[in-house]
Amino acid sequence: MKKLGLSKRVETMQASPLRKLTPLAETAKKDGVEVLHLNIGQPDIPTPEPFLYSLRKLSDPVVAYSKSQGQDEYIDALIRYYKKHNISLKNDEIIVTQGGSEAIIFAFFAITDPGDEILVFEPFYTNYNGFASMAGIKLVPILTKAENGFHLPTDEEIENKITDKTKAILFCNPNNPTGTVLSKDELERLLSIAKKKNIYLIADEVYREFVYDGKILHSLLSLEGSEEHGILVDSVSKRYSLCGARIGAFVTRNRDLYDLTVKFAQARLSAATIEQIASITTVDLPDSYMNEIISEYEKRRNIVFEAISKIPDVFCQKPSGAFYLTITLPVEDCEDLTKFFLNEYRLNGKTIMIAPAEGFYATPGLGKNQIRIAYILNENKLKEAMHIFKEGLKVYLAK
Repeated sequence: MKKLGLSKRVETMQASPLRKLTPLAETAKKDGVEVLHLNIGQPDIPTPEPFLYSLRKLSDPVVAYSKSQGQDEYIDALIRYYKKHNISLKNDEIIVTQGGSEAIIFAFFAITDPGDEILVFEPFYTNYNGFASMAGIKLVPILTKAENGFHLPTDEEIENKITDKTKAILFCNPNNPTGTVLSKDELERLLSIAKKKNIYLIADEVYREFVYDGKILHSLLSLEGSEEHGILVDSVSKRYSLCGARIGAFVTRNRDLYDLTVKFAQARLSAATIEQIASITTVDLPDSYMNEIISEYEKRRNIVFEAISKIPDVFCQKPSGAFYLTITLPVEDCEDLTKFFLNEYRLNGKTIMIAPAEGFYATPGLGKNQIRIAYILNENKLKEAMHIFKEGLKVYLAK
């Protein structure tokens, strides 16, 4: 019997480089090894109690669909939230989504047709690759370099990548995996290019709050003139330790784009009702809540950066945001290094799991000598993990 066929879309879709080595970590744990995870951005800071309390006291006899665009009360709360960040919005400019992932998928499907292209600065959040495969489009990479902190290249380099198939420029700010925070000047440069070339800008701002050293995060939608070209992608996952809640937002002031994107929201019926109700409580948390978390992550960043800075032949510029560092190592293949830690190296019955950075690039061969570290462990665990990394790297390089 002839084998049933599968789509080219699913056959060519990239497996998650963040999760494909997880079986090795699970095997190590079954053998009694404690694995300290530096590979994935799952915050360890407790979810806000008001969110959890709201879940516990839910008394509705029926959990019904919400509106396709989102619960009115939650959208009102989001408007209050964005106002705090110098972004003025109306109710019909926000679509609540199933996490930031669905917001990106909505954006891709709304502005592209199969075969179209979206520019993206590499290294970039690896799941953009999967979303592009689902939409049948091509991500065109524009290289940023560790030497200048992964900031934007020249306007000429960006414009040279734009063709008649280009529909948007996608960027993450603060950046995953590099921790780079774009300046207002860089954002205005991108907006100027988008206007000149008549394309969209998609700003992934899920790490908005995580900015350090007194720097300020300028949102795309806070810029004058971004109304027609700007698409904001957002999520509660990181700022409130709510990765499992799967609540995000697709935001645009472009009237036609909003009205048409609502069709996608209607087709999947609605985002999760219960999580929207509970997420209302997060908007009214006191400023002290986020200030303490930002201070904690800044301390963690300093622990990792200081440890990395003391290791010979390792390069990393101090990032300004998110909770990641991309590190260049004197190693030919960092996936092999990752496997070494999980399969072989043990220090006092413990090892670490890191993320090879090759999966954060679209250009073949790039990133093989880099890793991403997520500093989401508490202070003591993080110091321990960095000691394991330093000692294990010595052993690996001596092999």
